[in-house]
Amino acid sequence: MKIAVTYENGNVFPHFGHTEQFKIYETSDGKVTESKIIGTNGSGHGALAGLLSEIDVDALICGGIGAGAQMALSEAGIKLYGGVSGGADDAVNALLAGNLAYDPDVRCDHHGREHHGEGHHCGEDKHGCSGSCH
Repeated sequence: MKIAVTYENGNVFPHFGHTEQFKIYETSDGKVTESKIIGTNGSGHGALAGLLSEIDVDALICGGIGAGAQMALSEAGIKLYGGVSGGADDAVNALLAGNLAYDPDVRCDHHGREHHGEGHHCGEDKHGCSGSCH
C-alpha cells in the first residue's frame, strides 16, 4: 500500500489544498518499507488529487479538506483519512496498526468566502469549518 500525508516539518499539514509537500510511504506487511518527500510544484486543490493518482497512492492522511478535493480523491480511488494532526510518521504507523484517529466527516466548507484580508486559517470557527479541520 502507498500512503500520502500532507507534510510540513514532520507533521501532518492542516489543509490539503495548501500543502506544499507530501510524504509518501511505501508499506508492506503492515510496516513502512520506504518513504520520501515530494513537492506539489504549486498545484492546488483538485490538481493535487491528480498528482496523487499519478503516483498510485492508495490512501491520504491529511488535516482539513474541502468537498471538491474529497470528491476528486474518491473518483481516483484514494481512501481519505482526514481531520488528522500531529506527527506524520506517527499517523502512518497508527493507520497501519488499525488505530488512527480520524474524522470520516471532515469538512472545510469556507472556500470562496471573503476573508477580509485575514488570510486563510482553516479550523477557525468563524470561517465555517465543521468537524476536525486542522
